[in-house]
Amino acid sequence: MTETIELIAFPGAPNLPIFTAIENGYFAAGDVEVNLTTTPSSVYQIENLASGKFQIAATAVDNVVAYQEGQGAVALQGEPDLFAFMGATQIELSFVVAPEIKTFADLKGKTLALDALATGFAFVLYQMLENAGLSLSDVTMEPVGATPDRWQSVKDGTHAGTLTIEPFTSMARAEGYHVLESSLDTLDHYQGGVFAARHTWADAHNHALKGFISGYLQGLAQVLDPKNRIEAADTLLRNMPAINPGAVDKVLDKVLSPKSGLTPDAAINMDGMQSVLSLRSRYGATGNILDAPARYLDLSYLQDVQSGRQ
Repeated sequence: MTETIELIAFPGAPNLPIFTAIENGYFAAGDVEVNLTTTPSSVYQIENLASGKFQIAATAVDNVVAYQEGQGAVALQGEPDLFAFMGATQIELSFVVAPEIKTFADLKGKTLALDALATGFAFVLYQMLENAGLSLSDVTMEPVGATPDRWQSVKDGTHAGTLTIEPFTSMARAEGYHVLESSLDTLDHYQGGVFAARHTWADAHNHALKGFISGYLQGLAQVLDPKNRIEAADTLLRNMPAINPGAVDKVLDKVLSPKSGLTPDAAINMDGMQSVLSLRSRYGATGNILDAPARYLDLSYLQDVQSGRQ
């Protein structure tokens, strides 16, 4: 029997394996029908994942950590029940700024756009500013939502800068905006994106979850195979028509790189997880030291699929 999974993800090129798996029937082969919805913000995503409207989220692993630790942007109803079951990206976060911003010093007194003020990738930006000798009091941070809205707010002149992922970074460069710093220069390792679910749902829908994992892994393997690059470009352009066809190669270079994009075999980088926890320990509201990645992970479902146990 086919089971429907409602999947919510941030808009971006890292969704390429999902597009591929849907279009090629890889999810269907695992007895699941996947409906993909893009989220306007992490708050909307996590609230609706926790409520059961969506069964799986492609999200920043820091969102899982934050809400499990009671440090989320909003309070969830009931006890948090979230965990990451599979990796997605190491992800490159680019600090895109308006053309008139040439250095970090030019940011003093400016307003920057974030998805949320203290979850997701916010702390990566905090680290960038601190490394450049700025304090958080030198700038104003405002929650705006997902990358398309943040990028638009910079284009409109409402905000002086924001963090972007592909294809928005390439789009920004093409329009004359600067990248002040890349997260690849800020952190040696950073686990960016993961797939997350609720323990209660996963326990009750073991077969469906493994069917989703199997389909995703097939889509991932297809897009990472160099011989499928042209098809991958076509898939990306078909699903993200805002990408300029002339920029798609640059976008693919980033998203297909294990350093800046998709994670081979959907693995979790434990050094990258430690970076996430270190940033939250440093900048989180409680000041609690977080140093146990396993608290937020259950990779047994992924391991079962990879070993053929379904």
